[in-house]
Amino acid sequence: MNWYVEVLKKYAVFNGRARRKEYWMFTLFSVIVSIVLAAVDAAIGIQALQPIYVIAVLLPTLAVAVRRLHDTNRSGWWIFIGLVPLVGFIVMLVFLVSEGNPGDNKYGANPKGPLAHF
Repeated sequence: MNWYVEVLKKYAVFNGRARRKEYWMFTLFSVIVSIVLAAVDAAIGIQALQPIYVIAVLLPTLAVAVRRLHDTNRSGWWIFIGLVPLVGFIVMLVFLVSEGNPGDNKYGANPKGPLAHF
């Protein structure tokens, strides 16, 4: 839950770096919330809660993805590779699961700290 809140605190921060754990924990929690809200929507017969949630977390989702790309020393513009059918999804997935640079890069300091490579 802490990782989710940390991403929301950086609602529209597209600079800096994000660890794999930060990205994937946010994604996991967001998917769980989305599924629960979709179930609630189905139970009460309206389709409003889940779409509102998706729209509300769209910007932080994009921001944390860009920061994750920065951690792998890639420009945030690489996020658009995901628009290429099938291949783009696979390439983006590889980028998102890749380990970040162990040291500082042009996007900032290592989010794991200075002793992360030991």
